[in-house]
Amino acid sequence: MKSFILILLFPVTAATHLPARTNQLDQTTNSASPVPSSNEAIELEYAKVMEADDAAQTEVDQWIRDNEEFVAKGAGLSKAQMKQRVKERLESVRKLYEDFLLRHPKHAQAHIAFGSFLNDLEEESAARKEWETAVELNPKNPAPYNNLANLFAETGPITNAFTYYAKASELNPNEPLYYHNLATAVHVYRKDAMQFYHMAEQQVFAKTLELYNKALKLDPTNFPLATDLAQTYYFLKPLRADEALQAWTNSLRIAHDAVEREGVYLHMARVKLAAGRFAEARAQTIAVTNPMYADLRKTLMGNIDKQEAEAKTNAAPANPKLEVRNPNESKRTDSQTERQ
Repeated sequence: MKSFILILLFPVTAATHLPARTNQLDQTTNSASPVPSSNEAIELEYAKVMEADDAAQTEVDQWIRDNEEFVAKGAGLSKAQMKQRVKERLESVRKLYEDFLLRHPKHAQAHIAFGSFLNDLEEESAARKEWETAVELNPKNPAPYNNLANLFAETGPITNAFTYYAKASELNPNEPLYYHNLATAVHVYRKDAMQFYHMAEQQVFAKTLELYNKALKLDPTNFPLATDLAQTYYFLKPLRADEALQAWTNSLRIAHDAVEREGVYLHMARVKLAAGRFAEARAQTIAVTNPMYADLRKTLMGNIDKQEAEAKTNAAPANPKLEVRNPNESKRTDSQTERQ
């Protein structure tokens, strides 16, 4: 299953714009220095909660990385022990959130951030409650809609995910993330999408392609997004080979390293094979030299030889199995929730 991509937004609070404060009198105006307003004081307090959260998360991430190294050497904590250690470390942060929201229950951003904190702890029901409260407090903020959509995409009902992603993109049509997430949900849950949008399967794939294109226009250097778009062509019938190759060419242009580039070469070879362009498909496959792709390369070369031989004897070529795992999929980061 494709992962749903989310972003982490660090809040820009009034605290970052506070004037310098002093207990002395201004000698030129003989007036007291500015004192933070009530709202500024609240935002300053909220910023401290966020700083504590970020510091704890950074520390926990380091613990996990270190423990993985210890486990690889035959030492380290068990998963249960590490989970308990993390829980104890984050308990103080939970109390900071709870105390802040007890005194400032209408602070929408804090509800969003606390929901993300709870979601990281796999407390989905509690996270949902916080995000729904944030929607009630500020229905024009797209972030909680996106976070709720991600939750519904994982737990259901999936139709709620379609609705909430669409709402997020309506509130902020310039955010590529929301189109990307909706496209992925529509593609993964295409049977539900067919019923929800009253579309045939090929129309759903066309909608997926449209959404990915919207996202990519807003974020043209996003390699995972570009490859998601390109892979959608595998599902369109008949295959639009030229358009698919153009999409993969674009992915190749923004690839970050040789691993990503060679992964794209394999996809381009598959498309050319499907189009009966055997010599080009073979040349593209030969260009792949990374050992991590050895099995895929071998399989693809075998398919090229077989289908080319069938074509030469006027036999009907076997339908190529075009749906393949993205070779770069393992490089994607885990989902993160928006915090503002």
